[in-house]
Amino acid sequence: MVQRRELVGGGLVAGLATLMTSSAEAAPASDDEQTAGAIHRLRESFERQFDQVYSDKWRGVSRVRKQQRTWMLATRKYPDFLEIGLDVWDNVYDWHVAFQQTLNVTRLADGRYAMAFMFTTLLLRPDQAPDFVGYPFDTDSQGRTR
Repeated sequence: MVQRRELVGGGLVAGLATLMTSSAEAAPASDDEQTAGAIHRLRESFERQFDQVYSDKWRGVSRVRKQQRTWMLATRKYPDFLEIGLDVWDNVYDWHVAFQQTLNVTRLADGRYAMAFMFTTLLLRPDQAPDFVGYPFDTDSQGRTR
């Protein structure tokens, strides 16, 4: 199966290659190799740029998802709770706003703030480091055997 990235990258390379060479004159092999190398480097820089857009901007969201995936692999369900720091909290909040997702933020009986993210309730821990992402846990974690 051809991935989207290969299809777009291949089309970009083919389009740039046809612009660089004319049918009337044949370039020497060394020029073709240099051109191909330059096009390959250009394609790689595009790919790096697009890969970093999500991972840099939504670093907190990706760290939360990583913890959720780890828990999912171990227990076959999403965790009930996950504690996070203030920067991660803001990042997840901004993610909800940017992608126009339903934002469900509440204050618990013990005074802590909670936000629903997928099937997990994120608990704000302002006393921890701003980029803190704790270990997930369930309400019945004492009785669960893994």
